Amino acid sequence: MNVLVIGANGQIGKFLVQQLAQEGKHEVTAMIRKPEQADALKQLGANVVIGDLEGSVEDLAEAMKDHNAIVFTAGSGGSTGEDKTLLIDLDGAVKTMEAAQQQGITRYILVSAFGADQREKWSDAIKPYYVAKHYADRALFASDLNYTIIRPGGLKNESGTGKISVGTDLKPGSIPREDVARVIAASLQEEKTYRMAFDLIAGDDLVEDALGKL
Repeated sequence: MNVLVIGANGQIGKFLVQQLAQEGKHEVTAMIRKPEQADALKQLGANVVIGDLEGSVEDLAEAMKDHNAIVFTAGSGGSTGEDKTLLIDLDGAVKTMEAAQQQGITRYILVSAFGADQREKWSDAIKPYYVAKHYADRALFASDLNYTIIRPGGLKNESGTGKISVGTDLKPGSIPREDVARVIAASLQEEKTYRMAFDLIAGDDLVEDALGKL
């Protein structure tokens, strides 16, 4: 597959680009906003295309040309305001869904947030973030895309273990970013993840085994 990673310059995105390039099963392209980010991602093994989530759907569709799978792991980050959360995590995500459909791309993986589907679990401190993730998820559910929605728990910077738990009724937990990337990579062609949304935390099952149980 020709995979376009949106948010490739983020921590999960960089892990994913590197893993896909090393596996050699897919061609991977990093979508970046700033040209100066290109060299580092090329060194990880990615092709590079410029795209802006605050730009038009048409421009995003152009950036997606010649790809057949989209991974959205972008985020406005903790240092920006609520306006950027809406523009990137919600509207940016929805625009990429619309762009994918314009290009006839069907496979789409969205990195959401643990408990985004359950309002009672939302933290008051970052409620706008959960709102953005909740409605981006809903837009993807309503689309014709062959989606997978991955809702990781608290993100950690430690090395991944390759062992996870997935489901729809997990207790809150955390997971290394490296393992989130592993789950994305494994989900690309795992049919058990098609048109599925699931929570994700560290656990006892190997990635492939856990996804195979969905």
